[in-house]
Amino acid sequence: MTSLQIIELFAGHDPNGKPVVEKIPVKVNEDDTLQLVKSPGFAKGLAGGDTIRFLSDSGEFEIVKRSGNLSIAVFCRGDMEELVDGLSPELEKLGGELDTESPRMLVFTIHVSCGFKKIEAILNDHVGDHSDSAWVYGNVYDPADGVSPLNWWQAILKPE
Repeated sequence: MTSLQIIELFAGHDPNGKPVVEKIPVKVNEDDTLQLVKSPGFAKGLAGGDTIRFLSDSGEFEIVKRSGNLSIAVFCRGDMEELVDGLSPELEKLGGELDTESPRMLVFTIHVSCGFKKIEAILNDHVGDHSDSAWVYGNVYDPADGVSPLNWWQAILKPE
């Protein structure tokens, strides 16, 4: 039997160097692993559906199993309503879900099998210079350098 719980994931440091955490709902599995119910907006390297295990009380964790989902955060300085109305239906048609909606941020979870090119085309049609917004993947690049691909999707997309 699984139960729901809120955990805190390390999400970086504030301008004063203090650690920042993000609260995320998880399902607690019988083996004490935790499955993320939604994608985090700030904690890097994870997406909704991923299963993790905490390694210490400091918030360090290991990924036990990837769900195959991409985490996408969209940040906006202007009117978020127009962005939500245009972006959400298109990503939902591909099976994506809007996990978080706040006045300045949206977080989506969508399966990698939808294709990077297709997902990025939708995002780029709605997000960018014309809407005073930007988007980032939350679990595609190494959190340490922000540019090296993690490549976890290679096994998932490999033809059998």
